[in-house]
Amino acid sequence: MSAPNKSYDPVEVEALKPEEIERLRDEALAAFAAADSLDALHEAKVAHTGPASPLSLANREIGALPPHAKADAGKRVGMARGAVNKALAARQGELEADRDARVLVEEAVDVTLPYDRVPAGARHPLTTLSERIEDVFVAMGYEVAEGPEAEAEWFNFDALNIGPDHPARSEHDTFFVRGADGADSGVVLRTHTSPVQARSMLTRELPIYVICPGRVYRTDELDATHTPVFHQVELLAIDEGLTMADLKGTLDHMVQMLFGEGMKTRLRPNFFPFTEPSAEMDMVCYVCRGASVGNPDRPCRTCSSEGWIELGGCGMVNRRVLVACGVDPEKYSGFAFGFGIERMLMFRHNVEDMRDMVEGDVRFTRPFGMEI
Repeated sequence: MSAPNKSYDPVEVEALKPEEIERLRDEALAAFAAADSLDALHEAKVAHTGPASPLSLANREIGALPPHAKADAGKRVGMARGAVNKALAARQGELEADRDARVLVEEAVDVTLPYDRVPAGARHPLTTLSERIEDVFVAMGYEVAEGPEAEAEWFNFDALNIGPDHPARSEHDTFFVRGADGADSGVVLRTHTSPVQARSMLTRELPIYVICPGRVYRTDELDATHTPVFHQVELLAIDEGLTMADLKGTLDHMVQMLFGEGMKTRLRPNFFPFTEPSAEMDMVCYVCRGASVGNPDRPCRTCSSEGWIELGGCGMVNRRVLVACGVDPEKYSGFAFGFGIERMLMFRHNVEDMRDMVEGDVRFTRPFGMEI
């Protein structure tokens, strides 16, 4: 840079010549106009307005001019730099507006499309149906009772009048839990939820009205109609003066709440060790409502045109069970019934293969949704 000199003429300095200043200004304006993106504009900005740009270097030359020459040179450079900055701001505004308009098109979101590619799951229908059954009886004043799945043999068999020689106590039907030394531990995986009834009679104040849902275990092979792990729900009512009529009315109310108005049940004599008298519980076919019986023009595949569907077992609680659980059979009586929830699900929703319930395929559970 030149030192101050009173005879120094800025017009004679190449960088400060009017035509040179105009050329540098025009080059900057052309570069800005040619920039087709914000990145390109940034490069042009650095080249024409940065500290090392020609106009910035020309501006530094003004400091070495004599006082009488600085004003004119500063005016020319200042006007050129002002025009450059104005053109830069205008072009940046244009490119930003163009970018924003392009983003609105290219990055538009269709809010009507699914928000997630991962399909939503659903509650398992067995859980949903179990809770619905519980709601029916809770509304009637019953309580939900639960118990351990690994149960003492006494609760699972002896307390329920199932003797040592009963076929259900064989390894062909029951999973026995062995001790650490391999010896018999006296524990089984419960084969029904009836042990919860025995525990309720031993621990609760009379009268007792409980419903006992839960998972149970049998040594069955998995096929279309059997599974080694399934779900039951059982009911126990112990009070003064209960009869089979109370049992029948309870069953009728249950099937009407689960299958609709007009449904009814019937009882067929049977034998169970823990109830006496005992009965098999049938309900009117929920598809044909009995209209297919003796009517070849209206066959029903669900009930095989018999008009009735077997649901489960029931009866009055055996006196021996009451005595084993500390209940006075001279003062109290009770009734109980139980059925498989998988079987109920197959009835309600025409599920043909029980394996679908245990394989965890969301294509099976999703149609049932989340509704309780």
